[in-house]
Amino acid sequence: MIIINSVKCLPPQNKPEPAEIHNCRPFLADGVAALPNARTFIALGQIAHQSAVKILGGKLPKARFAHLAEHRMPDGRILIDSYHCSRYNQNTGRLTAKMFDAVFARAVELAAG
Repeated sequence: MIIINSVKCLPPQNKPEPAEIHNCRPFLADGVAALPNARTFIALGQIAHQSAVKILGGKLPKARFAHLAEHRMPDGRILIDSYHCSRYNQNTGRLTAKMFDAVFARAVELAAG
């Protein structure tokens, strides 16, 4: 397992500008390219989801972000969405430990084939 950031900064109010997201995307692409045998990816948050869909060759209108949503990319790789594990999402209950565990349990299940 490896974590690759879709945005490599901590912008004000934790909301990166579109240009920041775009500028960081090549780093994500390089990280994914370095893992040619990886078949399952997890996006932590909507920004990561959008970048991952683009990097993996999917289409955003078809691959809508939702917690625990699964998206099969054109080459068969799978992207699983999770709410971001930020302190805010944890404190508000938007993301619970059980919900977060379910995402990784599903990824392990898919990897086992």
